[in-house]
Order: sequence, then structure tokens, then C-alpha cells
Amino acid sequence: MLATSIEPIAATYVGSFAGALTTLSFLPQVVRVYKLRSAHDLSYGYLGMFATGVAAWFVYGLLIRSVPVITTNFVTLVLVVAIAAMKWFFEGKAKNL
Repeated sequence: MLATSIEPIAATYVGSFAGALTTLSFLPQVVRVYKLRSAHDLSYGYLGMFATGVAAWFVYGLLIRSVPVITTNFVTLVLVVAIAAMKWFFEGKAKNL
């Protein structure tokens, strides 16, 4: 009942705002991993499960044709994959030293 009483454009703005905040909250972690050259504190299990969940939200966004859900989850997925790639790369370099 509540969803039908909210203007669709207002719901889109709220969804976009919420998605942007949750997506951008991941950015400091990306910067930290890059600066420290380490993601030792983040497990591959966490990153894999999180990426899978975000990918599922992305697909859900495609299915319901929700631009805020699609864009925010796509960007979040890119950030999670970047962290996983840096973790793999930095751990590989550390082993070679």
C-alpha cells in the first residue's frame, strides 16, 4: 500500500540516493587497498559472496527495469572485482619477494 502512495519519480530519487551512498561507501576500501597494496583483511570468501549477491541484485534490476538498481549494483560489482583483483595481484607479488 505504501509503494502505491509514493510518486514514482520520488521513489526513483530515493532509490538513486540510497544506491549512490551504499555504492560510494565501498570506494574508500578500494583506495585503502590500493594505497596499502594489501587486502589481507578481506577474505576471498567474503569478496566472492558479496560479488555474487551484487550480481544477483544487478540481474534483478535488469528484470524489473530499475535504473537505480542496475547502475548502483553494476558500479559496486566493478569496485568489488577491483578489490579482488588487487588482492590477487598484491598477494602474488608478495609471494615472489
